[in-house]
Amino acid sequence: MTSATSHSDAKPGPTAPGVPGARPKPTPPAGTPVRVTGAQSLVRSLESVGAEVVFGIPGGTILPAYDPLLDSTKVRHVLVRHEQGAGHAATGYAQATGKVGVCMATSGPGATNLVTPLADANMDSVPVVAITGQQSRGLIGTDAFQEADICGITMPITKHNFLVTDPAEIPQTIAEAFHLAATGRPGPVLVDIPKDVLQEMTSFSWPPELRLPGYRPTLRPHGKQVREAAKLIADARRPVLYVGGGVIKAEAAAQLLELAELTGIPVATTLMARGAFPDSHRQHVGMPGMHGSVAAVASMQRADLLIALGARFDDRVTGQLASFAPEAKVVHADIDPAEISKNRKADVPIVGDCKEIIGELISAVQTEFEHGRPDLADWWTQVDSWRQDYPAGYEWPDDGSLSPQYVIERIGELVGPDAVYAAGVGQHQMWAAQFVKYEKPRTWINSGGLGTMGFAVPAAMGAQFGMPGTQVWAIDGDGCFQMTNQELATCAIEGAPIKVAVINNGNLGMVRQWQNLFYSERYSNTDLGTHKHRIPDFALLAEALGCAGLRCETKADVDATIRRAMEINDRPVVIDFVVGKDAQVWPMVAAGTGNDEIMAVRGIRPLFDDDEVSREAAEAVAAEGEDA
Repeated sequence: MTSATSHSDAKPGPTAPGVPGARPKPTPPAGTPVRVTGAQSLVRSLESVGAEVVFGIPGGTILPAYDPLLDSTKVRHVLVRHEQGAGHAATGYAQATGKVGVCMATSGPGATNLVTPLADANMDSVPVVAITGQQSRGLIGTDAFQEADICGITMPITKHNFLVTDPAEIPQTIAEAFHLAATGRPGPVLVDIPKDVLQEMTSFSWPPELRLPGYRPTLRPHGKQVREAAKLIADARRPVLYVGGGVIKAEAAAQLLELAELTGIPVATTLMARGAFPDSHRQHVGMPGMHGSVAAVASMQRADLLIALGARFDDRVTGQLASFAPEAKVVHADIDPAEISKNRKADVPIVGDCKEIIGELISAVQTEFEHGRPDLADWWTQVDSWRQDYPAGYEWPDDGSLSPQYVIERIGELVGPDAVYAAGVGQHQMWAAQFVKYEKPRTWINSGGLGTMGFAVPAAMGAQFGMPGTQVWAIDGDGCFQMTNQELATCAIEGAPIKVAVINNGNLGMVRQWQNLFYSERYSNTDLGTHKHRIPDFALLAEALGCAGLRCETKADVDATIRRAMEINDRPVVIDFVVGKDAQVWPMVAAGTGNDEIMAVRGIRPLFDDDEVSREAAEAVAAEGEDA
């Protein structure tokens, strides 16, 4: 038993100390040691750090932990169908709530199935704690059944990991794991516990002493650096606020809004920062990067100052690094000093928490503005011309099939900005980032850095458990959906009524787009058969997994189908949106090229002012009017 009360249907067990299944007496006052098994210590530690939900699957070496978990009234376990689903669900939970997500698996294949979601969480700085069982201490290193060196495997893709060899260390280790995951630059932490450590008797007391020598994240920025940044802002004539996911992690959206309105500077929010700044705000110029808006890419490319907040200058934003923002000075603010000047040299580096940095920057800028504000009128005239000339748009398929962009746009309009949207990876991900309007932080969840197909369904499931009163939509592709849709069974049984919009174009869409553009339309192994053979039939598959299955193939039915899905709240809903196979994501900066070569659509490159062909094409588009 892991708490003073147990579930009413729990069967009494033996009471003798040391006997498997023994139950300690009701919990004494905090801090008083109690004799428990290592497994009971683990569950009590999870309760004490505030863990609410654990996503996992039991197995041989982790089984001792599952027995006391049955008695916990504070920690809910969600039985997933695959360990990858557990990891992505923990990430979705963390992204939606800001809390630490928790997943659990057994040793060997159970643990190695967590590798992808741990790498994913590491790339996107998500606070996750993974607890894995391990073979007994005496068998480690003998190639025992279901043994794998998961600490060695995950060392490059976790913020830290622990191998617990003494049951007395469990409370301290769990407390340190949660502290590491949630503080500084967030990230995944793995705790590997041998089976015999879970079975051995030990003493439990709380709170433990944290011993993390050398781990002291810098939260408060250096005042001199902040003042230098403020001077650059006051002197700049073409500045851009380049906002990354770190602003959301730091809960700094309100401070960002205040800084933006104080300075009047254009704001570009990366794929990971969608919702950090309201899309409806006049100063928002869109998402930068490979499939960002022309206004965002162009303004960053022509800027004389980039104020990077919680961003890392990754290749999908910068394009060819050597030609990125060639005239811009850089203020780079980040909590991780390793990111600053890693890709682009910072003229003013600021290490600290984004909330603290922006707060101090506001005060410093106000002081600078006492001597006069910069005139950004000409800059805004240029930025607005890009916005006006190259707005987000799309064309309907020539064959009369359904437009995927239209479907996603209507979902955003009808469902609204209070919902949480999770996406897989590919064309549908980019369309969801482009055509849904995000007004609030933590309403957009996606796999940004690793680009993990199959992310959407389990991440949406985790978000739903974290935000039970919120509508959660997974916008998925037919390729991604087939990787992890088994978690719909988990959603149906455990009561997570997520909505899944499958953008079914019959292909691996983004790969097909690249084959169309760069491989002479040689479509090698990208046809999934979901159009030609309707294998699988997504509506029937949904019903088999305990969900409501809907299908929509025409523009006239889109709104009614979305509304029908919104009305169903007693089970998950899957909508098979059968869309055209040849729709492409635009704008686009081709991999390996510079941002100056952004194409608004094929052949139209707005920033090639000296490119006669592109200029003529742009003029032709303008002459045709705004029907697109």
